Amino acid sequence: MEQLLLLWIKEKQMAGDSVSEAIICEKAGAIFQDLKRDVTETEGESSQGGEGFKTSHGWFDKFKKRSGIHSVIRHGEAPSGDIKAAENFIKVFEKLISEEGYLPQ
Repeated sequence: MEQLLLLWIKEKQMAGDSVSEAIICEKAGAIFQDLKRDVTETEGESSQGGEGFKTSHGWFDKFKKRSGIHSVIRHGEAPSGDIKAAENFIKVFEKLISEEGYLPQ
C-alpha cells in the first residue's frame, strides 16, 4: 500500500502539485480500501473481516521516515515560494494592464 502511495505522491510532485499531510492520509485510506476490495473479490467473502486502516500524525511521520519524502506540506503550513518574485510579478502585470489599456470583461 505504501509503495502505491509513494508512487502517487511522486507523480503529483512531478506534475507540480503540492500534497499535504491531509491529502496523503486521505489517499492512503482510499488505496487501502481499494486493495482490501480487490483481495475480497479475489479470495471471496471469507476475507471480508480483518483490520481496518487508520491514518494518524504518528503513522504519517513514520511513513515519511520510511519513504524518505521531505517536501510535504503539513496541515496549516503555507507552501514555500519566492515572495519577492511574486510581488515583482504583480507590479509588472499591473504596469502591463495599465500601459496596454486592458479592461475587465
